[in-house]
Amino acid sequence: MDLENLCFEVQGIAKIAGVFIGEEREKFNFEDVEVKGKANFVSYVDKQAEELIIEELRKLLPGSGFIAEEGTATSDNEKYKWIIDPLDGTTNFIHGLSPLAVSIALMEDDELVIGVVYEISQDECFYAWKGSKAYMNGDEIKVTTASATSDSLIATGFPYSAMDKLECYIESMRHFMIHSHGLRRLGSAATDLAYLAAGRFEAFYEHGLKPWDVAAGAIILRQAGGKVSDFNGSNDFLFNGEIIAANDAFFDEFYGIVHKYFVG
Repeated sequence: MDLENLCFEVQGIAKIAGVFIGEEREKFNFEDVEVKGKANFVSYVDKQAEELIIEELRKLLPGSGFIAEEGTATSDNEKYKWIIDPLDGTTNFIHGLSPLAVSIALMEDDELVIGVVYEISQDECFYAWKGSKAYMNGDEIKVTTASATSDSLIATGFPYSAMDKLECYIESMRHFMIHSHGLRRLGSAATDLAYLAAGRFEAFYEHGLKPWDVAAGAIILRQAGGKVSDFNGSNDFLFNGEIIAANDAFFDEFYGIVHKYFVG
């Protein structure tokens, strides 16, 4: 399989979905929102964007399966599976905020082999494939070389469920507020990981995520020189709902801090 060419085609699909989302944003109002849970929303925009993406990906790679946020299509058995978030940052979208991202990843068996994150507001497309460098709009991107908390800007996300981890968040954020350059919460995990890959952050952590939130960003980050794990240091960050990500130089220290507050 020509992963480079396939990745190029996926970028085009992500951008088409991004144009649709951007156009709908101009006429969207809160009456169009469906509440899935506290601070967990979906709209016709998410659903139609997902349908558009899946229709195009089916043409691109016939017979592949899907793991998709809005449930347009799902499968467990195919060798190739697309992992899709048609609109990462729905809460931002309905409030007229940024960032907003289309996130598309391809998994071969259990390995991520393509990742594309298109941040709509800034028209920035981040992408990588197995064996490649990482790129943003055609330019190579890399993680930073900062190696300590004192030299780092940290990104995180707040849970809208699983509030049993709230105290862990508060204590870890207190630590990073005191010892780092600061904390940022953008509201789009896909964008957080892409920005980390591009050297805009040094690290990112969050609990309560889904595969479509992190799959594309994770491979882009790895190809940019970063590392990813769950809160216990394993590689099962896609499906167990938690992620620690950082540049290579800072990862061990960052992992130790997050692990201490969330696992003990």
